Amino acid sequence: MDVTISQSRVAGRVRAPPSKSYTHRAILAAGYGAEAVVADPLVSADTRATMRAVEAFGGSVDRDADGDARLSISGFDGRPEVPDDVVDCANSGTTTRLVTACGALADGLCVFTGDDSLRSRPQGPLLDAIRQLGGRAESTRRNGQAPLVVGESIDGGAVSIPGDVSSQYITALLMAGAVTDEGIDVELETELKSAPYVDITLEVLDDFGVDATKTDDGFSVPGGQSYAPKGGEYAVPGDFSSMSYLLSAGAVAAAEGDRVLVEGARPSAQGDSAIVEILESMGAAVGWDRDAGEIAVPRASLSGTTVDVGDTPDLLPTIAALGAVADGDTVIENCEHVRYKETDRVSAMAEELGKMGASVTEERDRLTVHGGDTDLVGARVDGRADHRIVMSLAVAGLAADGDTVIEGAEHVDVSFPDFFDAMESLGAAVDRHE
Repeated sequence: MDVTISQSRVAGRVRAPPSKSYTHRAILAAGYGAEAVVADPLVSADTRATMRAVEAFGGSVDRDADGDARLSISGFDGRPEVPDDVVDCANSGTTTRLVTACGALADGLCVFTGDDSLRSRPQGPLLDAIRQLGGRAESTRRNGQAPLVVGESIDGGAVSIPGDVSSQYITALLMAGAVTDEGIDVELETELKSAPYVDITLEVLDDFGVDATKTDDGFSVPGGQSYAPKGGEYAVPGDFSSMSYLLSAGAVAAAEGDRVLVEGARPSAQGDSAIVEILESMGAAVGWDRDAGEIAVPRASLSGTTVDVGDTPDLLPTIAALGAVADGDTVIENCEHVRYKETDRVSAMAEELGKMGASVTEERDRLTVHGGDTDLVGARVDGRADHRIVMSLAVAGLAADGDTVIEGAEHVDVSFPDFFDAMESLGAAVDRHE
């Protein structure tokens, strides 16, 4: 599906979707336990992949008959069954990594694969960690990428793993380690990138009654634990990654004297809440009522800034779009790991914003958007089958002169299925066409 975004003014109240990161972890945490309800989940293409994996391991996931407000999950109680078939993780890298460690607990062998994009993403360090724990872990093509074969019932132990490729490896090991006999101690060989995502994991584990801690050189989770949220229910908070597009829409395109107000913004461990400080550093007057969970953003004359995205890789596309509207240079540093997502998001934003008239300098670990040399104009751009690229280009399209046609816009279903409905509700001119 293609979507055309025309230069628009926006205003009004909109609700952020539930957090994809928390939903993934909560679904699998419930799967590790006996039974639990996950309230207010994000039901999207990615999280449905995690639901399918829980069912493949012998659990069940029942969705609320009146909608997606609650998931009733019967788990596999710490010991996943060997799936009857290959588990298709579709486009979800989070699903793949989290369930790969889970599959290593199985008595037999589990096979995980996904679409073309997923089969290009690095999994080697996680496979090596499973082998260190005595499990079997192989890439069928011997390139460290899916399809993956894992199993042979790991008991726990100590592993050494790099921290600068994906924090999801650590999340996967901590979640699986809690139900092993010995627990798992994770030693980081390099600095941890995307550290707030491990903080999210620790928060979810704690909410499910599982103890895991940071150590001097990594993380540790004792074995023999059980997953059970207090009262049998866990509620998913709003998603700051998705919120970043709505807040940015307000900053670049809010109607004169009005603002965009985003609901569902209660504080949590999400690193991407940094979007609030980033917008403020660029000159936006952001009002965050933390008790009410509401953030209001009026349009602002934005100025360039410098942002290190080592801990917030998912914000790079949003920041790049903001930089194309701002005056001066916006420098995005420490971003090499952002090249290993659904697509190479560094190159993708450089190239697609370039089609819209942006002046951009791309380096291996840095992206500079020269807003002062940019006059954004509508163009036909490629969403790269990546939800975050699509939504960021839509934000740029609000401020561009003319019409911006985004190819592959249906991929917002990965994390924010109602994104274009939300934009229309704020007054954006949106035209969907096949």
